[in-house]
Amino acid sequence: MTQGAGLRAGDLPDELTAAEAGMWQAFRNGSGYDLNSGDAVVDDPHGGQPWGPERTVRARIIAWLLLDGPPALAGRVSSLKLAGVRITGALDLAGGTVTPYVEMKGCRFERDVLLPEARFTTVRLVNCSVPRLEAARVLTEGDLHLPRCRFRNGVRLTDAHIGTDLLLNQAVVHQDRTGRSIAADGLTVGQDLQAELLESHGELSLRSAKVGVSLSLRGARLANPSGRLALNAPQLTVERTLYLSPAGVGSPLLSGTTPARGTRIQRFECQGGVRLDDGRFGDAVDLERARFVFTDDQELSLRRVQTPELRFLGEQPERGKVVLSGARVVTLVDRAGSWPGPGNLHMGGFGYENLVPRGPFPLTRRLEWVAAATAEYNPEPYERLAAVLRAAGEDEDAREVLLAKQRRRRETLPLAGKLWGYAQDVTVAYGYRPGRAAVWMAVLWAASAFAFAHTTLEPMNSDGHPGWSPALFALDLLLPVIDLGQAGEWQLRGGWQWLAAAIVLLGWILATTVAAGATRLLRRG
Repeated sequence: MTQGAGLRAGDLPDELTAAEAGMWQAFRNGSGYDLNSGDAVVDDPHGGQPWGPERTVRARIIAWLLLDGPPALAGRVSSLKLAGVRITGALDLAGGTVTPYVEMKGCRFERDVLLPEARFTTVRLVNCSVPRLEAARVLTEGDLHLPRCRFRNGVRLTDAHIGTDLLLNQAVVHQDRTGRSIAADGLTVGQDLQAELLESHGELSLRSAKVGVSLSLRGARLANPSGRLALNAPQLTVERTLYLSPAGVGSPLLSGTTPARGTRIQRFECQGGVRLDDGRFGDAVDLERARFVFTDDQELSLRRVQTPELRFLGEQPERGKVVLSGARVVTLVDRAGSWPGPGNLHMGGFGYENLVPRGPFPLTRRLEWVAAATAEYNPEPYERLAAVLRAAGEDEDAREVLLAKQRRRRETLPLAGKLWGYAQDVTVAYGYRPGRAAVWMAVLWAASAFAFAHTTLEPMNSDGHPGWSPALFALDLLLPVIDLGQAGEWQLRGGWQWLAAAIVLLGWILATTVAAGATRLLRRG
């Protein structure tokens, strides 16, 4: 334990306790002041073991040091580095300018830490017990580190400006009187915001926040049983990637690369709604193995989100909705088993340019995915999927999607329209399978030639006419535009006239379908 011996008379205010005197001298010397006993159970700042006056300092003495403290000793830089210290009273630095470096490890605050509108270089509170951190509009030139801290009544960082990194790794934050665990609306972070393995009990609010590099919630567990949203971050801007993905538990490096083989993994888990509407993400939104537990009226809302890549690779939500209406992504990386079922997926106006499925995702499942997003018929999701498949060279799959669109549309038509739709589907598959139209033409030609072979027609002109050929006569009726010199040379009466008219009509329909199919084939070539 650091002692205050050796201080010159007059260097210390008379009112200081022995513990405070030692802290005063350590501050001037720029050295650490460690009051830990060496017993891990006793030294746990979150435990119930009492800490006596030998390791207790008053908050106002700390504020005195930081705001108007004594000069550093010759050749030293003053700084406040405390470990294992109990701090009584509220630490109030509101509106102040703190130049010294501040680091507190394993400390126990009896009352709130008040930093609104204060200015710092760097502040590090590590593994501390704090009733509440009030730091609205705080400004730091460097980092604000709060890893492994526990906040019983929440954290407020509204409109705070963090010069470099904000760390909340393994912090445990409980809600305040308004139901929020971390209120950080309008927060600006110059580089990374890391909240890996965070435990949030209440609403984590990041509305209109801006992060200069990446925002990592790897392995975080968010829960808000008393409210609708567990993560409320509309208009969030992240210059690189938002990670809602797994983290390695117990790894010395919590952030960054994939954990080494054998490392225990904790995935991101959220019990409560997630709102990321109108967010902008420079690289990606990563939902690898994420787990969302919703009630029926909660949702994962990604309305109008813009990002080059969306990795939708989480666990399928059993309840609640996933909303991608108006979102714009370049590449959608997804897994068939990650999407919710019919009625719980909304993709109106969702735009994507590339599909990169992770694992098996056959076209039948992809069509089910589109159908799940359209409780009522909407052509847009089908047309978007078809366009993406066609751009990838999958013309046949694109035609299958458009055929599925027509079949879905048929369900909304009145009875007459449905009957006509079934006829088009059976005969020519709405024109998307031109080969079937050619087969039907061949069948119709053979059937009509067989029928005309069992009748004798009188010639229109007895003076001169071509020889009777049932096959050529039927083909002349079936093929539009082309004249084989048969249809106008023979007289038709009664039912034969109706048969000929039907053959001509079907010929036009089938020939047009074949021509359209041939045009698509030529365009693909």
